Amino acid sequence: MTRTVLLSGASGFIGSAVRAALRERGEDITVRALSRTGGPGAVRADLTAPDSLHGAAEGADILVHLASRVSGEEAACRAVNIVGTGALLREAQRAGVRRIVHLSTAAVYGLGPHRGIAVDGIAPAPVSAASRTRLAGERAALDAGAVVLRPYLITGAGDRWVVPALAELVRRVPARWDGGDARLSLVDVRDLAALIAGLACGDTEVASGVHHAAHPEPVRIGAVLDTLAGLGVLPAVPRESWDWERCVDQLRAQPGTMSERQLELFAREHWYRSEEIWRLAGVPAGPGPLHRLAESAPWYVAHLAGAAAGADA
Repeated sequence: MTRTVLLSGASGFIGSAVRAALRERGEDITVRALSRTGGPGAVRADLTAPDSLHGAAEGADILVHLASRVSGEEAACRAVNIVGTGALLREAQRAGVRRIVHLSTAAVYGLGPHRGIAVDGIAPAPVSAASRTRLAGERAALDAGAVVLRPYLITGAGDRWVVPALAELVRRVPARWDGGDARLSLVDVRDLAALIAGLACGDTEVASGVHHAAHPEPVRIGAVLDTLAGLGVLPAVPRESWDWERCVDQLRAQPGTMSERQLELFAREHWYRSEEIWRLAGVPAGPGPLHRLAESAPWYVAHLAGAAAGADA
């Protein structure tokens, strides 16, 4: 029996990987992308124009909702993450969609450190418009019966935030941040995509609820930086350890786009217990994000070189 998956955010970093993972699950899965421009195999609709979503889920069996606004002012984030998301979820319910997977973020917890917390082991305390509105969007997803996923840092080919941010931070703060011992929850985009595809189309239906979606084993930021240096993606980081105050002072003294808050995301512990969702979905968590970095290193090298050339032009 052919199943139709309505996929929002299909052309993005995560969406492209999910589309590939769904294809790998077999020819009995048809992917229908939600797109502002339409096109073959797509339905034309826009989350910022809720009326355009009417009928978008007709004939779909599964909704995988990945699209979100991850930066910007409150009004722009609200339009996508609350209003548009709510409208899409109502359409899915009206059309009788039987499974919904909704992507959120562990950024809803706000400032760290966070050490091995379970879902809502601390009260969410988002600090940005994007994370506040994504947390609100979770409520609509849960009301619609969705499985809600909260990843933290996502790496892999196509990542234009995590490793590029590290490249800038290492240049501006060339030391071991607080010893480089902070543990972080990472997941490679292909492993996350396999999890999402399994939740959407696997034999086991997982009950509605919120789950962390990282590799079960956290990694230390020092190991991440050393791995990237060993692969030729980033320069080697000196072994000298700087305490947090010195790191912040150095960051402020060097011009750049990364903020103190963004340094905190990497330099202080942010790890979230994530083993349960892999078990429930029956999906292997993969070899781990450090291993996967070797596979995505050529993409990172090319991307960072291109970004540097553009900056110099």
